[in-house]
Amino acid sequence: MLVGVLLVVLALVLTGLGVGEIPLSPVQVLQAAFGQGDAVSDFVIGQLRGPRVFGAVFVGAALGVAGGIVQSVVRNPIASPDVIGITSGASASGITAIVLFGASGGTLFGVVLVGAVVVSAVIAGLAWRRGITGNRVVLVGIGVAAVCLAVTGWMLTSGTVTQAGTALLWLSGSLNAVDRDVVVVLGVAFVVLMTLALLQVPRLTVLTLGDDVAAALGLRPNRAKVLLLLTAVCLTAGAVATAGPVSFVALMAAPIARRLVGRGRVALGPVAAVGAAITLASDLLGQFAIPGTTLPVGVVTGVIGAPYLLWLLARGR
Repeated sequence: MLVGVLLVVLALVLTGLGVGEIPLSPVQVLQAAFGQGDAVSDFVIGQLRGPRVFGAVFVGAALGVAGGIVQSVVRNPIASPDVIGITSGASASGITAIVLFGASGGTLFGVVLVGAVVVSAVIAGLAWRRGITGNRVVLVGIGVAAVCLAVTGWMLTSGTVTQAGTALLWLSGSLNAVDRDVVVVLGVAFVVLMTLALLQVPRLTVLTLGDDVAAALGLRPNRAKVLLLLTAVCLTAGAVATAGPVSFVALMAAPIARRLVGRGRVALGPVAAVGAAITLASDLLGQFAIPGTTLPVGVVTGVIGAPYLLWLLARGR
């Protein structure tokens, strides 16, 4: 099943690289990818479409894996980074840096990472009662997210029109400003963090059985949870720093992947592929669904993800 999802991702990548005002065939795309294309193809793919497409791949994969880790650790299907406040904390720190200091690139990445870690520590501290439990994390996270949203609104009203416009574009979850350098940084960070996550899959699998069972099997549940959640926070921060808060990808990717590979399995590879596919498809819809209008990818994922969240809540009543 992973092969099937990867083929879907490959098809979306080829589509994203080929469609546009200068259409390119799959053959032209592949020739340019292997350094055999003409000057026009090389420029279009290398400078214009390539960073956007591969940025979408890494952003979606990072958010998908982060969501899968959080949902498995907390054992709650709605406990994704954007629901429990991690994304809101990263967004608030990013908006503050953009409005007050005009931050971008590596500076923005660092500020967002620090903000996400600090907010996550606050959530964990407030939710801690002899360990981290699902319902408390969700409820505390929603409250912390509300505070972060208030900070974001305050920053937007405090800046100039130009600063507010830049911040709003980033806040909507946009891939428009992604360039090759940003994609390289995010790609390297994703490979490192994904490797760390895969090394922790055995612990994550044991944690899904419950804290008591995990402790009986010799695992320290709280220590394992902290390490896993820190990995998820870093993945979320990298994605948010690159494209802004792309909503609901982290929420949807893991449940879809579980339906594909079978319930009860912790499979981060399929989760990453599904997250990449959702983000790529949403970005293509945002660019071409409405002629003459380009929607940020975060708007499209929000339109898709909000009904899914409502369905989850209705099913869980």
